[in-house]
This record gives sequence, structure tokens and C-alpha cells, in this order.
Amino acid sequence: MTGAQRREQLLAIGRQLFAEKGFEGTSVEEIAATAGVSKPVVYEHFGGKDGLYAAVVELETRKLLEAMTEALTQPNPPRQVLEIAAMTLLTYIETETDGFRILVRDSPITKQEGGFASLLSDVAGHVEYILGEQFAARGFDPQMAPLYAQMLVGMIAMTGQFWLDHRTPEKAVVAAHVVNLAWNGLTALETKPRLRARRSMKPEVEKPRG
Repeated sequence: MTGAQRREQLLAIGRQLFAEKGFEGTSVEEIAATAGVSKPVVYEHFGGKDGLYAAVVELETRKLLEAMTEALTQPNPPRQVLEIAAMTLLTYIETETDGFRILVRDSPITKQEGGFASLLSDVAGHVEYILGEQFAARGFDPQMAPLYAQMLVGMIAMTGQFWLDHRTPEKAVVAAHVVNLAWNGLTALETKPRLRARRSMKPEVEKPRG
């Protein structure tokens, strides 16, 4: 094996083991044994388990971000953009299940640099740009676009995590329902929304007895 081939092999093995057992449950010894190499080979390529995990996360993040960026930047009508984005994420979950499991797991290696949270923030940046144009064109406050972008991306991502474990209904049906909620909610947006039940949200103060 060439050095590049060995690196790819270790990435693939690490990806599988981290998805199955998590970061803490995977050891350098197990990675090396599965690859049929000695521990120093793992250290030579990645500096240890931390380096391998970070490389796997970076690879999966780039893969999903590139797919989502392409989906969100095509010159399509807004509803179609939303449909494509939902299908893109669900397709990634379906075909790259190990990668998605790694991205959504909390790990000491990715907490500071973000991992899945950082990825969602990048995707939300693209959505923000699209929503900002739509808000301005329809008389809404474009400064609220970042907030709505986070809500939309979060909704799709959380639905994706739920679907990862259940795999039902089928992908296209899930995407259709996500778009149904998001789009029909967006089409009826109020320009200046207010809470209608503010009084009921106030905590009751107990009256003194006697």
C-alpha cells in the first residue's frame, strides 16, 4: 500500500468504528488491528486517535456542506430550493449513515471547533442570503433573515436525526412534510409578529394569606 492508500484505509476504518462505538469507545489498538497494521502506523499518519477523528469529521463536514451548498445556490424558485435542501440532507443520511452519526455526536475533539453545529451554521449562512432577498422583496424585515435561517435549518436537521433512527416514512414523504410545514408557514408570515398569550405566560404571584 502507498502512503495515500494507507491513509484512506485508516480513514474508512476510523469512520466505521467511530460511528459504531463513538470516540471514547474506539481505541488506537482496535483501529490498528482492524487495518492490519501496528499502532505506530496510525500515529505516523494522524498523530493518534484524536487526529484521525478530526480528519474523519472534516471529511464528512466538507462532503455534506458541498452537497448542501450546491442545493442552496442553484437558481431555483424558493420553494424548490427548500425541497432540494431537505432531500439533499435526507439523501446524505440515507447513503452516508456512518458519517452523519459521527457528525451529530458530541466529542471533545469537535466541541470547540463546532462539528455538526458549525456545519449547520455554514448552511444557515446560505439560507440567510436567500431569505434576506425574499424578505426584502415582500416587505419583511431582512434583519430577521438570520434568525429564520437558523430555524429552518434546525428544523430540517432535527427531523433528519429523528429519521436516522426510524427510517419511516420514506425519504420523499419526510421531505414533503418538512417543506409543507416550512413553506406554508412562511407564506402566511406576519410582518410584525407578536405573542398573543403574553398575560398567560407571566408567573402568578401568590397572594399573602390572612
